[in-house]
Amino acid sequence: MFTNVRGQLRATLDEIAEAGLLKPERVITTPQSAEVGVAGREVLNFCANNYLGLADHPEVVTAAKEALDRWGFGMASVRFICGTQEVHKELESRLSEFLGMEDTVLYSSCFDANGGVFETLLDAQDAVISDALNHASIIDGIRLSKAQRLRYANRDMAELEARLKEASEARRRLIVTDGVFSMDGYVAPLREICDLADRYDAMVMVDDSHAVGFVGPTGRGTPELHGVTDRVDIITGTLGKALGGASGGYVAARAEICALLRQRSRPYLFSNSLAPVIAAASLRILDLLETTSEARERLRANTARFRAAMTEAGFDILPGDHPIVPVMIGDAAEAGAMAERLLDLGIYVVGFSYPVVPQGQARIRVQLSAAHREEDVDRAVDAFVRARG
Repeated sequence: MFTNVRGQLRATLDEIAEAGLLKPERVITTPQSAEVGVAGREVLNFCANNYLGLADHPEVVTAAKEALDRWGFGMASVRFICGTQEVHKELESRLSEFLGMEDTVLYSSCFDANGGVFETLLDAQDAVISDALNHASIIDGIRLSKAQRLRYANRDMAELEARLKEASEARRRLIVTDGVFSMDGYVAPLREICDLADRYDAMVMVDDSHAVGFVGPTGRGTPELHGVTDRVDIITGTLGKALGGASGGYVAARAEICALLRQRSRPYLFSNSLAPVIAAASLRILDLLETTSEARERLRANTARFRAAMTEAGFDILPGDHPIVPVMIGDAAEAGAMAERLLDLGIYVVGFSYPVVPQGQARIRVQLSAAHREEDVDRAVDAFVRARG
């Protein structure tokens, strides 16, 4: 049987390659950092979600080593059987406090967190209203539920209101949005979303994976940025980006929501517990976030420097002040080719094309980090100018 299937799959892979949409995986031979080893050479890394430079931070590494000795390597169990240690409960408590929420539930990833919310809270009597550019994990999570599914154009409040009116007969209404849209760096208008939620008696859910740790006055994310923390009902997020870059996710929400997730959320009930070493290191990361703003300030300065220089150099970058900076190319093959030229110049970036972004909107998504020095940022801009030809 597979003889026939093999040929079909190879034909599909050939089509992907011919369209310039193949996504190669490069092997990094060093720890994740501002500079990494790729293909036998050291290059500047401008494509990791290592926003605060904590992936190889000495204090985080030390906390992880100490946790291995104290808590062991893994739990070999799900939470409700014998997979809950003190370190898991402590991290949930600290995240709740940090995010201003009543409770938190840990997951093995934010993809699993988003996959476990909708079918637990909503059924055929309910409606979920989702931003058109929400992350794939939200889209997949919504598909698992039997709720009515409505969509509004990205950050379009008039269309969101229209969808809320359509859902007026539903028992429960849940608006869900990314806090920051990862392909564009755009920030969701949470205050306006919360105003509409109040008007139409809806709950609000925010995936803040690309914000927690560095967006907002104290790094508590887009709800803090917009002053609506007390009006958001559910925050999902990851420990795999700004908060150390390892793995793990969470749902921080109203107490009753978290209580029900612990009883019925399938990714929580049927996945092994988060590795204790990650939980312990994440606690140290929260300590760092609450005691110093140096990394956040450096990230903001690097972002402003890069955006200003790229604009002056005539590149088409999407507006904003987020450290995700999409450099718009348009053609998928050219985006990939330019990324290759940049790698030859010592700058590691990746071209993004369909289906990750819409057809005709291929781009190189640059990610700034607090680990970058000013000279790193300047070198990256110079490389873009040279690679443009």
